[in-house]
Amino acid sequence: MAADGVRLRGRQAQAARNDEVILQAAREVFLADPDAPISAVAARAGVGIGALYHRYASKQDLLRTLCRSGQETYLRELRRALARQGDPWESFTEFLRSIVAAGTHGLVTRLAGMFVPDEEQLAIAEQMRAGSIELFEKASASGRLRADVSYLDVEFLLEFLAQVQLGDAERTAELRQRYLAVIIDGLRGGSGRTPLPGEPPTWQEQTARWVPRSAGLPG
Repeated sequence: MAADGVRLRGRQAQAARNDEVILQAAREVFLADPDAPISAVAARAGVGIGALYHRYASKQDLLRTLCRSGQETYLRELRRALARQGDPWESFTEFLRSIVAAGTHGLVTRLAGMFVPDEEQLAIAEQMRAGSIELFEKASASGRLRADVSYLDVEFLLEFLAQVQLGDAERTAELRQRYLAVIIDGLRGGSGRTPLPGEPPTWQEQTARWVPRSAGLPG
């Protein structure tokens, strides 16, 4: 099924299935080792290297597509949270749970600086930023979010959480939700909270990570 709801047939359907298999393989390979060669993705996906290069011109192209897939997942869950009626705090925390379940922040921590984002990705990133801040501010206005925490504080907490790896995928997902519950409790406002030391992360610090690590990125 295409993104617009039109059912694909024949070669188009097979190409879509192959692409899904390749992206899943790329996620597994590059989350484990961002420096892995593109041939490792072909081997994991069970396709020839020629078939992979026919779809993706370079490793950077594949990384961009993989990252964009994560962005689209994030944006879809964000829009759902913003459209949800009721308690803004509950909308915010449910969004956090869905994002942790989707594993989007694992891609950020592993792939930052490994490729040059294109204009489309930068535009999506701005939509993500604006929408996330809107959701955060709604939760803050509810009075249930501690006053000394920033939106970027939450983003980095989610990145830390994405590094939790123990047992198989199911066990890892379970533990991430467990520790997210601890984080959510720490985000609640109220008396008796230990003041947060230091200043929150800045946008300059956040975006600097996406500058390529070197001019000689793998092709």
